[in-house]
Amino acid sequence: MKHDVIERNSIILLVGILIAVSIGGMVQIAPLFFIDSTIEKVKGMRPYTPLEQAGRDIYIREGCYNCHSQMIRTLRDEVERYGHYSLAAESMYDHPFQWGSKRTGPDLARVGAKYSDQWHAEHLVNPRSLVPESIMPSYPWLARTPLDMGDVQARLRTLRAVGVPYTDEMIAKAGDDLRAQIMADGRQQRDLKKRYPKARSGKFDGRPGTDPSELDALVAYLQILGQMVDFTTFDAAGPNLR
Repeated sequence: MKHDVIERNSIILLVGILIAVSIGGMVQIAPLFFIDSTIEKVKGMRPYTPLEQAGRDIYIREGCYNCHSQMIRTLRDEVERYGHYSLAAESMYDHPFQWGSKRTGPDLARVGAKYSDQWHAEHLVNPRSLVPESIMPSYPWLARTPLDMGDVQARLRTLRAVGVPYTDEMIAKAGDDLRAQIMADGRQQRDLKKRYPKARSGKFDGRPGTDPSELDALVAYLQILGQMVDFTTFDAAGPNLR
């Protein structure tokens, strides 16, 4: 039998294995060079506003991902507890994405609009004032720390360099959009929502009249999670692709 020769000669067997693995690898890898993206775009997805993006940077800086995932699996118990399973498209503008399995605290993929801005602000400053059994650390300094707005345009430019579709207008007006999201100026907020549909507005840290704080940014980020895609139409009509 010819296979006996292959099985008894380690060199021939090794060459055969390398050939088989190479063919299998090329079959999987080669198509990726001929498609624009492996992620289907879903209607409603957009880049984060400058304020939301600043909040996301703070979320990562403070290590929130160490205890919270943003990945709801298709398992029935997860969908019933947290909501619609996570879509790859929801993380297409995340660098890095927050998928994972570590859940010391609950998954946050659908936390947006589940609680009020005030609830989030109080919970971040003193978690046990709202959830007595919580083991989450307190972050009181976020409310006292002014948000660094000096590099907001540079941040958006960097993200555009890695594929996030920020336009020249979005970058040029990043500072104005950041301030508009926490101010009551109707015209500026209308302009903001033209560029960033579904952006929530308000003084997220509950302290009107003060400069933007890091707490404003973090709460703004939490409140947009899971809110861009309309899952009622997604379930009824399928992926609802752009």
